[in-house]
Amino acid sequence: MTRKLYRGDDRILGGVCSGLAEYLDLDPVLVRLGYAALTLFTAFCGLIFYVVAWIVIPERPIR
Repeated sequence: MTRKLYRGDDRILGGVCSGLAEYLDLDPVLVRLGYAALTLFTAFCGLIFYVVAWIVIPERPIR
């Protein structure tokens, strides 16, 4: 079975971090903390990444 990246159901804003956490089999809190650190240490370039990921990563199909 192949894994596919979808936006997660455990959403705070768009589901990008929770979708990445599901795909990488990690806790969503860890992914969100990593994303926050990335955003702060790259002069908020993480915001651009998040918006692009929100547009590019599809929603999970209804099961």
